[in-house]
Amino acid sequence: MSTATKSKKTATIRPLGDRVLLRRIEETESVRGGIYIPDSAREKPQEAEVIALGTGKTNDKGERIAFEVKAGDRVLLSTYGGTEVKLAEEKFILVSEDDILGIIL
Repeated sequence: MSTATKSKKTATIRPLGDRVLLRRIEETESVRGGIYIPDSAREKPQEAEVIALGTGKTNDKGERIAFEVKAGDRVLLSTYGGTEVKLAEEKFILVSEDDILGIIL
């Protein structure tokens, strides 16, 4: 179940193994209670969209284990989980599937 992704600027990345490529879903509010919060003071969003999946884990018998998430899912992850990467001016996060806390329904 390998998936490659192209962003709007033709950057391509294909996660390996049990890794998942995510795009953070940014907060839409820049003002809370009338007070502007600068980017440097904002917490990283914990919601992200699944963009692409690696090939998956293998069990002791060498069989592939299916991912629990799929491209397009909205997921919850820890604030500082994963590795941030920037491709063609777009920011992504690479995480192990185990780092995803849940799927937002």
